[in-house]
Amino acid sequence: MYIEQFIDYLKNEKKMAANSLDAYGRDIREFNSFLSERGTGGLLEATSTDVVAYLNKLKAAGRSPSTVNRKMASIRTFYNYLLDEKFISDNPARGIKTPRIGKKEVEFLTIKEIDKLLESPDDSLKGRRDRAILEVLYATGIKVSELIDANIEDVNFRMGFITCYGESSKTRIIPMGRPARAALEDYVYEVRDQLVGDNKDEKALFVNYYGKRLTRQGLWKVLREYGEKSGIKHKLTPNTLRNSFAVHMLQNGADLKSLQELMGHEDIMATQVYLAATKNHIKEVYDKAHPRAK
Repeated sequence: MYIEQFIDYLKNEKKMAANSLDAYGRDIREFNSFLSERGTGGLLEATSTDVVAYLNKLKAAGRSPSTVNRKMASIRTFYNYLLDEKFISDNPARGIKTPRIGKKEVEFLTIKEIDKLLESPDDSLKGRRDRAILEVLYATGIKVSELIDANIEDVNFRMGFITCYGESSKTRIIPMGRPARAALEDYVYEVRDQLVGDNKDEKALFVNYYGKRLTRQGLWKVLREYGEKSGIKHKLTPNTLRNSFAVHMLQNGADLKSLQELMGHEDIMATQVYLAATKNHIKEVYDKAHPRAK
């Protein structure tokens, strides 16, 4: 009962996206199962000792620091909700330290790799759709969830932008460059109707062979296929293209505040991680170009 009420609160009050709601629900249910196995009571009776025991279990199971931190954040948020609603008098997860996460290097493609990737789709119906997907991902830096949730009506070809609906239903209007617009126009006006077939009521911007909205798994399959085809050595993910968009924008003079808005980051600290990548690039350029760099 309390979990369902919590999820309703996140959905209606915090306006969280479906993926986030699923993650919160899954994390709290896993903790609830742990409490049942432990036999110390339910969610309302949990103590800080129970939370620490769960934290230790996650670590012992080899869960990554980022996964442990996310699960603990879900538990804290859940108990803060119960506290606000006066179901409990104290948050058992408060003050419990979680693992430190080492700084992870931002993975992105070089402009040369991007060019090879964008040239890899063929001129079949699928290839033209996939070219539009790749162009839009790189041109806008939108998230995978935003791409698969996008509808036809979210694209304005005349003005050259796409409207995205991120976390907490925050709307962003992101411009697209000429190559992305051209690839998307070709797909929408020449390809999409053939893929949709009899399913004329489908609103999704990108559809699969069955004329239905493209799934997250379908998009990952597209990226894996063209990552291998274009000879990219590391694993190609939607986030790799999002990172490439951000790094290349900064390398070519974009300011941090504008990039924050384009990326949909609430905190500019999330945008600043890309600065390290651009600094590394500048160092490489210096080392190659300056006669007394070494």
